[in-house]
Amino acid sequence: MQKAGLQQTLTQTTKLSPTQIQLIRMLELPSIELSQRINEELQENPALEEGRDEELLKDNYANDELDEFGGYGEGDEDFDDDRHDPLQNADFNYEQYVSDDETPSYMMHQQYSPADEDRREVPIIGGSSLIEELKSQIYLTKMTKPQRHIAKWVLGNIDDDGYLRRTIEQLVDDIMFQEQIQVSDEEMADIVGQIKEFDPPGIASANLQECLLTQLSRKPKTDTIALASTILTDHFEAFSKHHFDKIKQRLGCTDEAFQQAVQEIIHLNQKPANAFTGTVYETQRETIIPDFSIEERDEELFVTLNTGDIPELHVSREYTDMLNEYSAMPKTKETREATQFIRNKMDAAKWFIDAIRQRNETLIKTMTAILKFQYDFFLDGEESSLKPMVLQDIADRTGYDVSTISRVSNSKYVETRYGIYPLKYFFSEAMVNSDGDEISTREIKKILQELIDNEDKRMPLTDEQLVDALGREGYPIARRTVAKYRDMLNIPVARLRKTV
Repeated sequence: MQKAGLQQTLTQTTKLSPTQIQLIRMLELPSIELSQRINEELQENPALEEGRDEELLKDNYANDELDEFGGYGEGDEDFDDDRHDPLQNADFNYEQYVSDDETPSYMMHQQYSPADEDRREVPIIGGSSLIEELKSQIYLTKMTKPQRHIAKWVLGNIDDDGYLRRTIEQLVDDIMFQEQIQVSDEEMADIVGQIKEFDPPGIASANLQECLLTQLSRKPKTDTIALASTILTDHFEAFSKHHFDKIKQRLGCTDEAFQQAVQEIIHLNQKPANAFTGTVYETQRETIIPDFSIEERDEELFVTLNTGDIPELHVSREYTDMLNEYSAMPKTKETREATQFIRNKMDAAKWFIDAIRQRNETLIKTMTAILKFQYDFFLDGEESSLKPMVLQDIADRTGYDVSTISRVSNSKYVETRYGIYPLKYFFSEAMVNSDGDEISTREIKKILQELIDNEDKRMPLTDEQLVDALGREGYPIARRTVAKYRDMLNIPVARLRKTV
């Protein structure tokens, strides 16, 4: 029989220092977000000041190493043990402090010209988000002010694909519960109906069928558009299952007319929000500020960390003097509280400065290792020059943990003479081909894409046939691997690629 009781145990654990926690949070921040984070800290901590500490410079405490990383000033003491990898701690859960998303959602390229060599900020095309764009269209309607408020709330229910999957009744109940706004089903339906007239066509549709029909309704009225609308209205389920012969028989149309209607349908946008999310169009609307630049000097390549908009920081001299004054005063409750407040703010400022310095050191060391590993690519810009590289390869070269490399490479960009690339672009797994050579899985994906692009769309290649084709090219991989790569390339299965 077991008895409940108390028992004391002695365990040894390692706790993270405040600087390490600050660093973990900052490692994932790209340059533009780091600048915002610094501005927030400057507002919250009066002991932290922007600019160089002139007194420190006079005392010759500034050194060349700090200048290289932006001159963040003091705060080195007591952190020497963290230099190898400040994130190494077996008892620490990283996920408490950083997000799980380690993969950028898109990649982009920007043409490079010698005249831009010293430029750090690379604007692509400025633009607004989907919701901002939709909100601006509200003011083009005849909605009243209360209705505009409801419409903005409705826009917040549109999902990432651009669909409004909540029913009118659900929206009415939700806005009553969340906003304490009472609205009738009829008025909500009218507001949603006006939103569905917004651009891009198909936005706020309840389902795919409505989305496609809305887009067709915006096109010029032709026989082909009319036939396509009939197919989607009366035979949508059969069309989605590719039962084309049955549809043609029921409609009594010619093969040519049916094929033209099908082409109209398959070229419609199945995800209206794609004009703003996860597409090339979004990439062109973003403003990307690269975190690194690869520059050539004396026929050698070097890494430069972009600190253009990141201010230099130092601990306030005024707070230092105040601490000295209060320390010299008689010890009363008020002076002790004031002294402790000042010391806490100064410690927080030092920790913050040191976290930024360590962040920059970690970033520059990691990017330098990537440059050396993929040196041939940075020289010629050819994708075929990319070597298979995983996080462990860079971890081995830097002495950092794999999780640290993952945090550094998340949402960071590097500017090269051939364009701007996310750091994740340079990582890919390796496999051995039939000749025994180690190749990048990126090369296999490229060949897979070419095979599917050149297939007969009337008889698209199945995954098994793709396995055989890749095998003939010298890439022996399993069917499940082909399916995985196909999904990563956003390529549907063979039956959904089939056209008449």
